[in-house]
Amino acid sequence: MLLVKARVRDYRSVNDTEEFEVEPTKTLLVGVNEAGKTAVLRALQTIRMPEGTEPLDALRDYPRSRYTEVQSGQRSPNDIVVAEATYKLTDVERAGLATYHPELGTAAHLKLFSYMSNNVRFSLEGVPWTKTYEQISKDLARLKAHLAKQADSAEVVAALDALTAKFQPGTTLEGPRATGLDEWLESALPLIDETNETENKRFDTIRSVVRYRSAYLKCYNGYLQPRVPLFVYYSTFFTVKPRIHLSSLAARQASGEVDEEYDFGNLCLLKLCGFTAQELSDLAKGAPADVPANSSPEQVEAHKQAVVAYEKQIDQRHYRLNAASVALTKDIRRVWGDENVTLRFVPDGQLLKVVVVDDLGVEVELDQRSEGFRWLVSFFVVFKAQAADDLDNAILLLDEPGLSLHALKQQEFRKTVSLLAEDNQIIYTTHSPFMVGTDELDLVRIIEMADRETGTKVHTRLVVDDPRSVYPLQAALGYELAQSLFAQKRNLVCEGLTDMFYVEALNAAQQDAGKTALRDGTALVPAQSASKVVYYCTLLVSQKLRVAALLDSDQAGEKAAQQDDLVHLLKEKQILRTKDFHTGAVSGPEIEDLLRDTLVAVARDDLGWDVSATASQQPARRIVDIFVAEIADFSKYRLARAFLRWLSKHDVTDLTVDEQSGIEALFVGANKALA
Repeated sequence: MLLVKARVRDYRSVNDTEEFEVEPTKTLLVGVNEAGKTAVLRALQTIRMPEGTEPLDALRDYPRSRYTEVQSGQRSPNDIVVAEATYKLTDVERAGLATYHPELGTAAHLKLFSYMSNNVRFSLEGVPWTKTYEQISKDLARLKAHLAKQADSAEVVAALDALTAKFQPGTTLEGPRATGLDEWLESALPLIDETNETENKRFDTIRSVVRYRSAYLKCYNGYLQPRVPLFVYYSTFFTVKPRIHLSSLAARQASGEVDEEYDFGNLCLLKLCGFTAQELSDLAKGAPADVPANSSPEQVEAHKQAVVAYEKQIDQRHYRLNAASVALTKDIRRVWGDENVTLRFVPDGQLLKVVVVDDLGVEVELDQRSEGFRWLVSFFVVFKAQAADDLDNAILLLDEPGLSLHALKQQEFRKTVSLLAEDNQIIYTTHSPFMVGTDELDLVRIIEMADRETGTKVHTRLVVDDPRSVYPLQAALGYELAQSLFAQKRNLVCEGLTDMFYVEALNAAQQDAGKTALRDGTALVPAQSASKVVYYCTLLVSQKLRVAALLDSDQAGEKAAQQDDLVHLLKEKQILRTKDFHTGAVSGPEIEDLLRDTLVAVARDDLGWDVSATASQQPARRIVDIFVAEIADFSKYRLARAFLRWLSKHDVTDLTVDEQSGIEALFVGANKALA
């Protein structure tokens, strides 16, 4: 069966999440701190909890602001639904239900309800939960008439009248009423003429209706309940300690004083190894004492047998711990990406140590490794131990997984979650953008708490009241966009957006004219300002990509070109300056000065900005400075857009000869820099 919908009510910060859909593989619950993500997972686990999980307690788990409702008796824990889960039934499961009653085989979904009293109730969607007297009253009347004609039937007929005297059409056929009718039918069967096919068929129809409720209950307890997936919850609180004192842990277990947060990870570790704390503790005490020199042959023989038995115990302990180490090591290697790392469980007297062996063969205890590595180890220990034999029938609930992992490790762990989700449905909470893939937005459910009065809500749509709730999604999209910087092998970093517009448009025009253009696969990267060019170049070079920088030859551009970091990062030919391609009189030209005459004409004709007279009189002055001085609403962005519109209707050959020469030189220089 597959979990398809869920709902949480009246649990801690949750009044009612309302029903939300659960995906077949993994579902992401995204929200800010204190939104109630943990409460949703904890409540869902109550549908079917692993053995040893702490039961519900109204004092602790009912919304505290409304606890007086329970205290005063207004609400009973027996009637408080904590979680609802709707499962889609498979064809095989429906066929199994049909063996209890044919009508049950048409059920589409199983719905489970966990209550504050720690009870779980069920219903089958698509079929009625019981039958009513109205559905058999006519058939009973006809069967009664048939029986009345038979000899010695008066007592049986009278029994039916007594049984149904207080029945109404809507009376449900369950409990004593159904049992009584079933027993009456058994007593009436011998009186039915066995040659009367109609009455025998009527008898079967009535009995099928009467037994329906019993079959309805039996199908869950005998067939569906064992198939309900186990909910395995994992939180960062459940960590495996590098040293476990066995006798102390065994004593806490025996006295019932186990610390849920401190001991839980260690108990899971022991369960994974196939031992209890007491068993491992006893093994450490079982070494036989030496026999005295004057011992009898019988004593010597008994000692030998005791030694052999002890050696077998030690071997069994060693091999079982080794098997658990190997299995866990495989999981960690796959996720951590290091084939040389090895985990070992090493017993040492009353201590059980968890050690990590590196590629040099050095053993260090687990707490000497990074927090992220320890988290991964703890995760797999708790997951495998809780799921145990039900691993193939478990739904994994992960609470803020991977927070201590590096961002790239979080991305890798997200892939691991996807692999686990091939066999087990997974629901996990997060507020990390690296645990949300941009290709997984359809799997996201937003959890938010607008206020305490409303409580925690789960939204299937990405429309929420609190914009902070969707921040991880915004950050994930932003990161994905940033990663597009590294998509091309060749990258030309420009100072700003308008510089990129000019180069991109001119590159397309050069290609159309069959002239020199940028090499295929060259990306244009706007750096927002000359001072930020070095940072973009550093990022791109660190990814082993080919990089060149195009800088204006104004004061900011020249300062950026002389930065030590940029000079050390790029070769001289990779730092392109507009003055190297400008053929005019401007001493510190910007990229606009490479198109000076054309831009003056475009600004006049398209934007109504006429600076042609000043441009002619002051040929050594930068054209942008002239525009800024004479045009009140001047915008470099509007000028660039106007040029793009002009170029879409003209060829590169419509530029002046000097402009064409400068543009050609620019692309030749860029290609050499990116070769």
